[in-house]
Amino acid sequence: MSTHCHVLIAGASGVIGRDAVRRFTAAGWQVTALSRRDPELDLPYQHKAVDLTDASACASLVAQLPDITHVVYAAVYEEQGLVSGWRSQQQMSTNLSMLRNLAEPLVQRATLRHVSLFQGTKAYGVHLHPIDVPARESSPRHPHENFYWLQEDYLRELAQLHDFDITIWRPQVVFGDAYGVAMNILPVLGAYAALEASMGRDLAWPGGPGYVLEAVDSRLIADALVWAATHEEAQNETFNITNGDVFTWPNVWPTLANALGATPGGNCPQRLSVTLPERAHEWHRLATRLGLVQPNLDQLLGRSHHYADFVFATGAQRPPEPALVSTIKLRQAGFSGCIDSEAMFHQLIARLQAQRVLPTAEELAKLRF
Repeated sequence: MSTHCHVLIAGASGVIGRDAVRRFTAAGWQVTALSRRDPELDLPYQHKAVDLTDASACASLVAQLPDITHVVYAAVYEEQGLVSGWRSQQQMSTNLSMLRNLAEPLVQRATLRHVSLFQGTKAYGVHLHPIDVPARESSPRHPHENFYWLQEDYLRELAQLHDFDITIWRPQVVFGDAYGVAMNILPVLGAYAALEASMGRDLAWPGGPGYVLEAVDSRLIADALVWAATHEEAQNETFNITNGDVFTWPNVWPTLANALGATPGGNCPQRLSVTLPERAHEWHRLATRLGLVQPNLDQLLGRSHHYADFVFATGAQRPPEPALVSTIKLRQAGFSGCIDSEAMFHQLIARLQAQRVLPTAEELAKLRF
């Protein structure tokens, strides 16, 4: 890739953004990572810290950057309780303002060619009621207020005025190696497993009834982002994206326990958004003793423990209806990447362990004795 292709990755320290930085740099792109916190990757990219809610700061930053040709917009604002904020007008307006604050000065440079923007299965109303299975991108827009629609309408209008293309992505539950973010369950599971092991307990299932669901690896999303940036088939399209298989939490619980170094246990229903914060002092002692990078539990989890309760169907009396999406459109367009979800769990947990975010399997196993 020649140096005139310069991608700006907004939300670079997040679960999608980190792997986007990895993948674009590996492909030879010039990469600027935009986030409050440096993703801290040993790669040839430039990091810029900015508050996207500050319009003047965004304009000042963009004025200092070399010409940007592509944008991956993976930044998101979530309210403290996460799920409870998904219908908040404040959450919606803040997310629209963040995108606008970055996009307005960028288009004035007249070099922008393509923007990738993220939505999700809330676009189909999955957080409100059962959805059609499989959900398809061709379905009419779901009639509920959502920042997805605000951002999409704004960006499509801007693209027409300034002659650039967009691709909209609707991933399923995303997994990666970021921590301290809004929606990545693996650090939550790792902290829970370590705390239970330190008490000599097996890794009990904390959620509700098992149900069929899909996942997507952030590395697979990153591959798709690079593909979309240079392929005509992706321009001005909306794509669902998943790993390509399905699973249930009870079925993969032994796999997760094994990867973490724990022994799978029985059922122990609990809201991790409640029980984990109560154990913050335990985590601090444990993480400090083991030399882990983040002994502050709040900063380790971000808002992901709230997300874990949602995805685990905690408190449900019966299995939720499946919320499965079709990825036929993406495959027909030419992107055929896939990954086995159980392999994904092993690989991403190993990444978090290698980065000293979570204890190694050997360390965790020793905690039990």
